[in-house]
Amino acid sequence: MTTLPDFRLESWFSRWEFAARHHLTASDAQSMSLAELLALAEPSDREAFGVLHLGYTQTYGAPALREAIASTYEQRDAADVLCFSGAEEGIYVAMRVLLEPGDHAIVVTPNYQAAETIPLSICEVTGIALNPDDRWSLDIDDVAAAIRPNTRVVSINFPHNPTGKILERERFDALVALCRKHGIWLFSDEVYHSLGPSGAAHLPQAADVYEKGLSLGVMSKAYGLPGLRIGWIACADRALLQRMERYKHYLSICNAGPSEALALIALKARSTILDGHRKRIDRNLATLDGFFARWPDRFQWYRPDGGCIAYPRYLGPEGVEAFATDLVEHAGVLLLPASNYRSELTATPTDRFRIGFGRADCAEAIDALDRYLEK
Repeated sequence: MTTLPDFRLESWFSRWEFAARHHLTASDAQSMSLAELLALAEPSDREAFGVLHLGYTQTYGAPALREAIASTYEQRDAADVLCFSGAEEGIYVAMRVLLEPGDHAIVVTPNYQAAETIPLSICEVTGIALNPDDRWSLDIDDVAAAIRPNTRVVSINFPHNPTGKILERERFDALVALCRKHGIWLFSDEVYHSLGPSGAAHLPQAADVYEKGLSLGVMSKAYGLPGLRIGWIACADRALLQRMERYKHYLSICNAGPSEALALIALKARSTILDGHRKRIDRNLATLDGFFARWPDRFQWYRPDGGCIAYPRYLGPEGVEAFATDLVEHAGVLLLPASNYRSELTATPTDRFRIGFGRADCAEAIDALDRYLEK
């Protein structure tokens, strides 16, 4: 593959995301208004936002923003952080800098499509399928067997999109040790880190525990602020960050100043925002538990470990694609069927759909889904 294919998920959303009455597959936590976010700001930050000069910003990101991001890690500081215009730009730049033709990468499946298609546009890629019969876990022996002399990157995502899986700590540690043994970069998509039900046991962030670990973060998912378009990569290798910064010169060049100022406010109010999301997720998961218990002949429920999305199995005779299409057309309830997670690398389930539970209107959407099924 030398060119990037259509982004299936985004094509599905472009048709339905703003037309459907109930967005029950949203991958982000509940957002807030500008006024609500500014109400959480320290007085000095609120004043600074009001008098902000709308000029170019630093390519690496505002120093205060990078310091705030670094504070969410155990071992990193501001010099170990490079900001991007969302997570997608970070994925693209990282893969373009880390990989060259003739290299080899390993990617888990199913996946957020860019995690697969961007490396595939550069070099050979091997997929390692998460196992639904093992609670969507990753077999580290399979990863080891896939390593070649020219393997440069292993790409993972936990909490996982779309299943909500958090890899077991011992398997994560084994994966880090395996990458260290072979000198392989570990690209870790951690956009859902710290988000999930109360008591979720999150993994350490890769950039904290591995000298060749890259941790991808964003304001969109765990913080529920996708409109800011602020993402980042944290990594101990500052020379690598500089190479990525030079690549960014050909893309966004720099982030929007207002977005950086608002992201700083949100990061300073991190505990308040995340606590609110966890309480909402707890309520919505209880709603989903009850819904799936009512329809055992139509669905097989897997309760996710973290994040705000899950990947249930659809058991109806018409298949999940027909079900999801009819549901949104006749009941206005949007789900994301399995075709959007199809992989070119491995077989992936065809009978599942992504459901989101991070937003305030989840119970209302489930009521609409109940009514549709009762008909």
